[in-house]
Amino acid sequence: MIPSENLFIEKLTGQDFLLHFQLVSNAKVMKMISGKPMNEVEAKDKFTKILECNDLHPVFGYFKITNTQTGFFIGVAKLEIKEKESKEAEIGYLILPEFWGKGIVSKIAKDLLEIAKSERQLNSLFAIIDPENIASRKILEKNGFQIKEFKDFDGLPGVLLELKLRS
Repeated sequence: MIPSENLFIEKLTGQDFLLHFQLVSNAKVMKMISGKPMNEVEAKDKFTKILECNDLHPVFGYFKITNTQTGFFIGVAKLEIKEKESKEAEIGYLILPEFWGKGIVSKIAKDLLEIAKSERQLNSLFAIIDPENIASRKILEKNGFQIKEFKDFDGLPGVLLELKLRS
């Protein structure tokens, strides 16, 4: 869908469960998301919800990130809406540890912002991150997100950041 140098994002499909499971079953990846990896049953339940989200809108949803030169799976990004006509979306990303620190998330965040702005449906984006995830916070703040509040999300500490796209 959107090329960013050697990166390509396209919506996850029903054929992508094993890629999703590769991410969410990885303890390093999930450390700052839920504190623990998902088992296969939890991952299948989450994947079903992902596919339902993808059906809400032709553009918004969950995307797999791949390298266009190697074809390697890198991770998943999202512009998640709750309803077809939602005015806000949650931005997020999970990438495999071997791709951390390579600037990939910065590029993907910019691509997701381009998508969000081009659709003109959304008034705002938000992100929820672990307070200790300084790298993600820096990427979001660099893209205009501002800290809105600190609070618990499902029993875990979190930082809610927001970006107004229009008033």
